[in-house]
Amino acid sequence: MKMPPLRLGFLASRNGSSLRAIVEAIEAGTLAAEARLVISNNRAAQALAFADAHGVPTEVIATQSDPDAADARLCAALQAAGVELVVLSGYLRRLGPRTLDAYRNRVLNIHPGPLPRFGGEGMYGRRVHEAVIAAGAAESGVTIHLVDEIYDNGPLIAARAVPLAPGETADSLEAKITELEPRFFVETLGRLASGDLTLPD
Repeated sequence: MKMPPLRLGFLASRNGSSLRAIVEAIEAGTLAAEARLVISNNRAAQALAFADAHGVPTEVIATQSDPDAADARLCAALQAAGVELVVLSGYLRRLGPRTLDAYRNRVLNIHPGPLPRFGGEGMYGRRVHEAVIAAGAAESGVTIHLVDEIYDNGPLIAARAVPLAPGETADSLEAKITELEPRFFVETLGRLASGDLTLPD
């Protein structure tokens, strides 16, 4: 039986690299999904301009002045758009309880290193790569996990290892991981869309 397309909502604070790759895969017909909505907490986010150019509805919801009201608006906007699965694409805010309850085990985030070893509050972007190098690890990788109330704590869904080359630096590792992340997100969503990968209830 053919699976219905994934109904995706995206949260992005800046460029939204994974969002871009996912929307382009949908447009190319290589990912059975629908981009229903892009939300940002940053009016100047380039992800919003990309979404507008590709016909994906957008909304700006500031979170700092009233996090509870923002949580309610965010949850309502996702539900009104018919979003079933939320993709975090560089969203630099913690999700509130209303959104997390409504989308329990349905919010996906990609982390630029192995979890749980290189995760937790404050561990994002360049800091992760620096920590991997400092630890003398033999490999890093990308990890897709479900989001809950604690940073980088939710169940792991998919991971891909990236071996460290001799003389690897935080710069060179960051370049490898940054290139891999969007493609791996598209691949993982494809597995969800086909039923090859399932999420917990």
